[in-house]
Amino acid sequence: MNMPLSLARNRFIAAALTSLVALTALSACTPLLMGGAAVTGALVASDRRTSGAQLEDQAIEIKAANRIKDEVGSRARALVTSYNRRVLLTGEVANERDKALIGEIASRVENVTGVQNELEITNSPTLRERAADTVVTGRVKAAFVDVKQIPASAFKVTTERGTVYLMGRVTQRESDYATQVARNTQGVRKVVRVLEIISDEELARITPPPAKPGAPASGPTDSSVK
Repeated sequence: MNMPLSLARNRFIAAALTSLVALTALSACTPLLMGGAAVTGALVASDRRTSGAQLEDQAIEIKAANRIKDEVGSRARALVTSYNRRVLLTGEVANERDKALIGEIASRVENVTGVQNELEITNSPTLRERAADTVVTGRVKAAFVDVKQIPASAFKVTTERGTVYLMGRVTQRESDYATQVARNTQGVRKVVRVLEIISDEELARITPPPAKPGAPASGPTDSSVK
């Protein structure tokens, strides 16, 4: 029996809030956090990146976070999110010099093809602000699940101080629609797209054919402010 959409959405948001507990517990202990969720078998199957790219993204996030912590220490709170070997840096630093240094550290990590440095020169957010950002991320993801025009699994969502960052390999139509949905989500102050734009032909090439009934499922730039 199919689960009602409203119930599925509520469970999705509940899962996001559960993640918040773990996130805030970690943030209380360390000044530097690594972005990006672990890839499960189901996500690997639905992700538009190759399985190799997904593994490389996880390795990039870990290496970059560790190197930033080693060189910058507690002077910054830098979150590293990698999608298809392209790195997004969010968080806070004390000065322009540390912002540039962190960007350079991330760019030197093996297999990184580009870095978008969105670090802000300001004080670290309060626990309440971090909690609010996690809730906003959950709302945006839930909104993506609700609509049929875009595949929620094609986007990686990160939120900092109400600014939502979208990453993924998507068509221009999907990018525009997702931006509109995110912009209209409660709590979103601004939407920044860190997307790799692909053609409809490329999308058709990388999309696996639909599974036959009864058969097991098989696994496998646009940067702007709106």
